[in-house]
Amino acid sequence: MRIDVLTIFPAYLDALDLSLVGKARRDGLLDLRVHDLRDWTTDRHRTVDDTPFGGGAGMVMRPDVWGKALDDVLGTAPAAEVAPAAGTARAAGAAPAATAPPRRVLLVPTPSGERFTQALAEDLAAADQLVLACGRYEGIDARVAEHYRHTGVEVHEISLGDYVLNGGEVAALVVVEAVARLLPGVIGNPASLVEESHGAAGLLEYPVYTKPPVWAGLAVPEVLTSGDHGKVARWRRDQALARTAERRPDMVARLDPAALDRADRAVLGRHGWFVPAPAADAAPAPVRVRVRRGTAADAAALAELAAATFPLACPPHMAEADVQAFIAAHLTAAHFAAYLADDARYLVLVADAGRAGPVGYTLTVLPLTAGEEPDAADVAAVVTARPAAELSKVYVRPAFQGSGVAGALLDATVAEAAGRAVDDRQLAALWLGTNKANRRAQRSYSRHGFVVAGLRRFRVGESLEEDVVMVRDLRPATGPGAAPGTAVGETTPSR
Repeated sequence: MRIDVLTIFPAYLDALDLSLVGKARRDGLLDLRVHDLRDWTTDRHRTVDDTPFGGGAGMVMRPDVWGKALDDVLGTAPAAEVAPAAGTARAAGAAPAATAPPRRVLLVPTPSGERFTQALAEDLAAADQLVLACGRYEGIDARVAEHYRHTGVEVHEISLGDYVLNGGEVAALVVVEAVARLLPGVIGNPASLVEESHGAAGLLEYPVYTKPPVWAGLAVPEVLTSGDHGKVARWRRDQALARTAERRPDMVARLDPAALDRADRAVLGRHGWFVPAPAADAAPAPVRVRVRRGTAADAAALAELAAATFPLACPPHMAEADVQAFIAAHLTAAHFAAYLADDARYLVLVADAGRAGPVGYTLTVLPLTAGEEPDAADVAAVVTARPAAELSKVYVRPAFQGSGVAGALLDATVAEAAGRAVDDRQLAALWLGTNKANRRAQRSYSRHGFVVAGLRRFRVGESLEEDVVMVRDLRPATGPGAAPGTAVGETTPSR
């Protein structure tokens, strides 16, 4: 590969003689040339800039000087020879030759350019020639990039990030190093390129360690010294997912769901990212979902969500009229407004997917006094721990069922309930009822520490239903293994 850098400060690029890039130059793996833009000036002051048309602060680098320099470096025809006739459109490019011409790429660093990424670096590593035009002052006259786009040269205006530098030289150093290290023979061990940050996996790299095994009181994670390569690989993958979720949520939002296994999704779920069910045309990317307290502004959205999800939890034999009557009697916007307004009696948690709105919620009915548990009359025989609260509703939109959202909601609800007190006594239990025939829901609740305590009957319209009553003990564990696990998993809506 040939790389040319044009700048008014050639000494700025002396760092390219160092390290692996310098070695690649000396070994002939890279033809890297740095040019002084002022060599193409014609006046005694070697002027490369002038005042901007339209006024304003600063100076703009002249297109005629840049044109002469780039024509020489790129080997293109002078600008005057390819200028379009007046009133005509500039041609998109010359007809393709019989053999593919060399791929020449002009890179113009500018704060208004596209973000320079590892993917772009990998693409540029396949080019035949890169030319970096390092602007200064207020930048390079915009006609320079426009002109060379129409001469068969591939042009990218690029930015390192959302900040402004004095010139393009720093960006040139970054681009040269990012591209050169990908060329064959530059990196001694090509395997080191496989799992690094921003690579094909779309993740940040996992943390790395070396000797000594203990330093400053900090030990290397035990799994890395276990000799179990499978466990090491899983640990590294988990760390990469967690680090990316914490530091670069934009990268998580671009992950390919097809490349995420069950363990990957569990890790992302613990950091608030969930993968919805595939749509008809594509597999959706991970979505950030935040579990939070409900507010008065959620009433209408929660009523819509309840009306859409409650019927899914009803057994097939239940009459539609009874289902709709239950919704009208308990799940309207007015009902949710009342639930949300009475936080002494009701705990409403919402799984909020940002612009998509609520994708799930839980409704817990709290006792006002230790002797007044919700529905105490029909569960007293099976729910013995007091005071107890009823987890009345756990609903998630179908697209997010099985994603882990319901499990995150359930974990948050348990944590909130465990922190509540009634008559100066901490809540001792959280109970729920789920349809006797719904074994899937029962298994899911079991994974979250709920155990079957008995049965209860209730009526929805003309339908007499039977629930399994399940209880989660909220009291502190008294010994090893006493506290149930809270692994994120699927939860089917309860009554």
